[in-house]
Amino acid sequence: MASSCRRPEHSAPPDVVNLKSCCVLFLLSSRMIEIQTQMSERAVELLSLPEGQPCFLLDVGCGSGLSGDYLSEEGHYWVGVDISTAMLDVALDREVEGDLVLGDMGHGMPFRPGTFDGCVSISALQWLCNADKRTHSPPKRLYTFFSTLYSCLSRGSRAVFQLYPENSEQLELITTQAMKAGFSGGMVVDYPNSAKAKKFFLCLFAGVAGVLPKGLGSETSDKAVPNQVQYSGQRCRFRNMKGKSLKKGRDWILEKKERRRRQGREVRADTKYTGRKRRPHF
Repeated sequence: MASSCRRPEHSAPPDVVNLKSCCVLFLLSSRMIEIQTQMSERAVELLSLPEGQPCFLLDVGCGSGLSGDYLSEEGHYWVGVDISTAMLDVALDREVEGDLVLGDMGHGMPFRPGTFDGCVSISALQWLCNADKRTHSPPKRLYTFFSTLYSCLSRGSRAVFQLYPENSEQLELITTQAMKAGFSGGMVVDYPNSAKAKKFFLCLFAGVAGVLPKGLGSETSDKAVPNQVQYSGQRCRFRNMKGKSLKKGRDWILEKKERRRRQGREVRADTKYTGRKRRPHF
């Protein structure tokens, strides 16, 4: 289980913590961006979306839009919700392609029934387990969130939450309120025998019960570290075999510009210099 030492949700409310750390952690740390992208990739994989079909997704706790960047690269449309104005300002400065909503997930999701084809959330759900105000009740806030989320998801869709649970009681509280709101599903644990690579994903099904996916690295228990490298290599190889354009290449840039044009944004015209590599400076 994740350690409770120096947990950010214990230091201050989420809007205050993010206000202090968003620029340092999410703009200057390439390692943080890499981890966020990897977890977003795994969350989308667990969503089991239709192959080659763009979907409309909800990103809860979107922050500066790093998860949304991966959703856009995969060809999906998304709406992000976050409580921190500072984080949303960073997302606006980065010109993310999704729409942004300022809101507290503990107050519920303010969307119409059946709006989204799926939901992802990276490192946000555990914040609801803390009472930052006298009026806050973690069980009630969790139930409010899950019940309104269940309503705004289309039937048969999934919601995947990557979280850092403090203890088993916190996990039980979260799953109990999710099931009470109508969801089915459970916890998927990647690399359960590794202290550093271990990741918790709450995979929920809306309306239709599904088969819970297996966690990465759960088949073998003795050789945990070599198998982690093998798994990550296989996933990258298969992802590149899907026929998608190499990131930052000319085709990738043209596809991104075309997506922005369909969204009605102002985009420069394509020329023979688009995506051309520049010569190194001496």
